[in-house]
Amino acid sequence: MLKLIFAFFILHSILIGTVLAQDDEDDDGNEQIHPTATTAEITISRVIEIVFLHETDHENFTLAVDEIMNSFASKHADIEINYRKIPYDRQLNEKLKESACETLLDRMDKLSIFVDGTLTGSAEIRSELQMQRIPYFNFDFSTQSFVKMMESYIKFRSGLDTVFILQDETMVDEALYFFITGSELRVIVLNGLTLSSIENLKALRPTPDSYSIISDTINMDKLFKKVHDNGLVHLSERWNLMFTDFNAKKFKYFNMYPEMSRLLPNESVCCNPTCTCSSLSTLKFEALSSFLNEVISVYERNDFPLFKFTCGNESFDNFITLERSEKLSSDLSMAIEENKLIYVDSESKIWQQMNFNVYTASNNLSNVIESVAIIDGGGVRILKEQPKSISRFFRIGIVEAIPWTYRKKDPITNRVILNEQNEATWEGYCIDFIEALANEMNFTYELVLSKTYGEKSPDDGTFDGAIGNLIAGEIDIIVAALKMTAEREEYVDFVPPYFEQTGISIVMKKPIPDRSLFKFMTVLRLEVWLSICAAIIATAFVIWILEIFSPYSSRNWSYDESCREFTLKESFWFALTSFTPQGGGEVPKAFSGRIVVATYWLFVVLMLATFTANLAAFLTVERMQTPVQSLEQLSRQSRIAYTVVEASDTHQYFKNMKHAEDKLYELWKQTTLNASTDESLYRVWDYPIKEQYSSILMSIENTKTLPNASEGFRLVNERDDFAFIHDVGEIKYEMARNCNFSLVGDTFGEQPYAIAVQQGSSLQDDLTRAMIELQKKRFNEDLTAKYWNSSLKGDCENSDDSEGITLESLGGVFIATIFGLLIAMLVLIFEVYYYKRKAKKEKQKTNFNSSSPPAYVTTVQPFESYEHTKKVLKSNNILLGHGDNFVPVSVKKSRLSFVIGE
Repeated sequence: MLKLIFAFFILHSILIGTVLAQDDEDDDGNEQIHPTATTAEITISRVIEIVFLHETDHENFTLAVDEIMNSFASKHADIEINYRKIPYDRQLNEKLKESACETLLDRMDKLSIFVDGTLTGSAEIRSELQMQRIPYFNFDFSTQSFVKMMESYIKFRSGLDTVFILQDETMVDEALYFFITGSELRVIVLNGLTLSSIENLKALRPTPDSYSIISDTINMDKLFKKVHDNGLVHLSERWNLMFTDFNAKKFKYFNMYPEMSRLLPNESVCCNPTCTCSSLSTLKFEALSSFLNEVISVYERNDFPLFKFTCGNESFDNFITLERSEKLSSDLSMAIEENKLIYVDSESKIWQQMNFNVYTASNNLSNVIESVAIIDGGGVRILKEQPKSISRFFRIGIVEAIPWTYRKKDPITNRVILNEQNEATWEGYCIDFIEALANEMNFTYELVLSKTYGEKSPDDGTFDGAIGNLIAGEIDIIVAALKMTAEREEYVDFVPPYFEQTGISIVMKKPIPDRSLFKFMTVLRLEVWLSICAAIIATAFVIWILEIFSPYSSRNWSYDESCREFTLKESFWFALTSFTPQGGGEVPKAFSGRIVVATYWLFVVLMLATFTANLAAFLTVERMQTPVQSLEQLSRQSRIAYTVVEASDTHQYFKNMKHAEDKLYELWKQTTLNASTDESLYRVWDYPIKEQYSSILMSIENTKTLPNASEGFRLVNERDDFAFIHDVGEIKYEMARNCNFSLVGDTFGEQPYAIAVQQGSSLQDDLTRAMIELQKKRFNEDLTAKYWNSSLKGDCENSDDSEGITLESLGGVFIATIFGLLIAMLVLIFEVYYYKRKAKKEKQKTNFNSSSPPAYVTTVQPFESYEHTKKVLKSNNILLGHGDNFVPVSVKKSRLSFVIGE
């Protein structure tokens, strides 16, 4: 940090009660100031007494006063003009205890007007003089005019803090007095640039809104060369250069950085023909001369009194003197307002009127430099386009972690994409969040990568990583997957969490289920299927036997002709179809057969229910159950290896939990072994505290920790016997992009993610307000959906277990159905072939056996005569059931009307 001792400047700002050492003999021939009388006296004359108060080392002011006052001797010969110069030594401020009035003003015999040329003015002197109607003016004859103009420009561009680089020590002192007495900017003032100050500027945090150099052209070249050579102009739009002479066009770097603002004095201020405009110092002289000339002219035109006053005298009841004082004040104010070389601010301080043209690139779109605005006593006036507002700049700490912050890669080549500065480009949840905050708060930023989030060293108590950089001031904000912990809150401040409660979880590779097209057949064991087949066969045979021997069966009893006869074939068909919801059809007529059927149906119902229940259970279990279901189960087994990322929050979590277990064990042991305790209270059979985390940490150390999370996810994807314990947010992100990952158990160790800032930083409130506005716009929800969208998995096989039973699990059912249909078609072919072959044999048999005349059929019309019918039968007869061609039954029936035999 820049070593500026602001206490010194505050000390210099104390003006009340200061007394100045004064020579016994005045250099200008003035007599020593004596104490004044106890009452106010008024002497009317043509004499003007002017008192000038100045800094002891302000030589330029005293020389200008002498030159101007000497020139007035010939200009105003009709009046006597006397003046006194009183030096103001601030270093004696603490040594002298009297007030400024008692030590300074009481020494004056006569007084017409008081001109205060000090850097800050004296509030006490002003109050005393104004109370007794004596004119008081604070005239600026320093470089504060330039600083004031620069301040107006920075505030116009919405700047809050800046670094002022000035060309010499005198200018630095004058600028410091200006800032101490009421500037709204947060500033650092430098006397030129040294190697040390350049390094401090590079390390300055937070980065200032702007950098301002005020100097003449020659010194500007020297100063800016150092700035350029040391790489300080990486944010050129933040640099403002103010020239104190009229040679700015000779500046070597004038056109090198178009976005940089150059403030050049306008030569139109040289309205006096005698002003050569060689430098702005000439303008100061002209302004002071013009001001004093106007004051003396007012006294010359009127008969105003000389004042002698008493400190602390508040009575002023002389009506004539009051009337003359009011007229004097009015005339002086009017004369100052009409003077084009000076102006009065709200604090009644007189400044020289200077105009500066602002040159910068128009909207940063080209290298064309244009004068876009003018700065004068009235502020900043826009000529063409408004200069770009200065946005705040922050160095934001990030930590590489997917999906929060990671390097952007080309989807085809998988190479990291570089920006114009040949640096890696970043993307992720935090990067999008930073961009949204930047738009909401109007700031620019630089990303600073840290390897770790930051852990406290047990040796010296310091933090490393991003937390350490924040504490040291290397960065302004941390926007990363940073967890809020009590230990970290002792050193940095957190804003409200930006991400929901996160924690630690376990990820494993999804187990590959044992799929089979005939999975439904494995519901029952082979012996069960064989038993079912045996039951069907046995039932069919029993029904057939009962059909044969029972006197009340459809074979042995006279029932309706449509009654079903249970042959061996029909009995097997009945036993098979009874397993279907359609049922086996008509049951046997005999009571004994019906008892067999009822018993068989009970068997069918129980078997179907058992099969259905077991099939549902099998298909449910098939849905990829992981070998372990929780952290406790993982710690109790040894087949599956597991680990964490080295030095990660997860690793630290298990270390802390193990430490807690060890501490509790020590407390338990001390309590139970203490002779003063009641032993009966501690007679337990099980140790009340499980040493789970000690076992887990030991297994992690045996497996070896991993350098990064990417390695952990790679091992999970390749191995079935490996589990990775990591942040649940990153696990869910990887699961959304990889079908092979499965989340195991519940989330534990939950903590929120939040943004960290330096302790006491005003950014905490600004970030909180910005985050509230983003939440109103539902930005966080949209961002979460962007990076944790399961649809990015693509067409994953069985990506969702809730989608139902797959065809692969029940494909065997369809195969069996198709197989049955094919068998049916083959049987049909066999039936047709068998029918034709049998018909052919019957025809041959009929031709050789005449003893059995065949039956002929034909179609005859009803109600025909017998003779006609007989002719038709003889001429168009067809052998029923025989022939070369297959004739369907429907065709046969249409032809059969009359049957005769020969």
